[in-house]
Amino acid sequence: LVQTYLQEYLEQEMACHLGALPYERTQHRRGHRNGYKPRQLNTRVGKLFLSVPQTRDGSFSTELFERYQRSEKALLSCLQEMVIQGVATRRVAKITESLCGLDFSKSQVSAICKKLDTEIQAWLNRPLEQPYPYVFVDARYEKIRRDHKVESHGALIALGVNDQGKRDILGVEVCNTENDTNWSDFFHSLIQRGLRGVRLVIS
Repeated sequence: LVQTYLQEYLEQEMACHLGALPYERTQHRRGHRNGYKPRQLNTRVGKLFLSVPQTRDGSFSTELFERYQRSEKALLSCLQEMVIQGVATRRVAKITESLCGLDFSKSQVSAICKKLDTEIQAWLNRPLEQPYPYVFVDARYEKIRRDHKVESHGALIALGVNDQGKRDILGVEVCNTENDTNWSDFFHSLIQRGLRGVRLVIS
């Protein structure tokens, strides 16, 4: 998810630099793209492999890698909130501004949000392709803004431990309240996605 955000950020930063999107014909264009240069970024969530856009005249230079370390904690916190609360343009715009010091247009922020939302939904609904003998479940309550109101909602969370001892977040489900019906639906959704081989559930 972090890699998806940063890659889309680079694409939009290049669009700002050139004054045009890829393949867009406009009299305001200030140059042309010329492929990508691979770049590795070490983060708290592991190594990320990014493709930095290049221009024909070599005029494009990003400050992302220098600014990232200062903004990493805020970015990770923001992305974690989005998994539970949904993608919000205001949050994306704020963290994007802190990374580059520029104000992206509404359409550019929307493009980043769309990419993030697609990635989050794919992660939440991904198939569970290996057995998890041990599953930890719990709920936490978050303040979520819906219909112009801030309300407390429960986030049901399942963490699985596979045969190699590796821990994975298996699922997250936001509900109005924590009750038997919601927990039953949550477990059923995990089974539908492929959860198997469970020996012990800890709550």
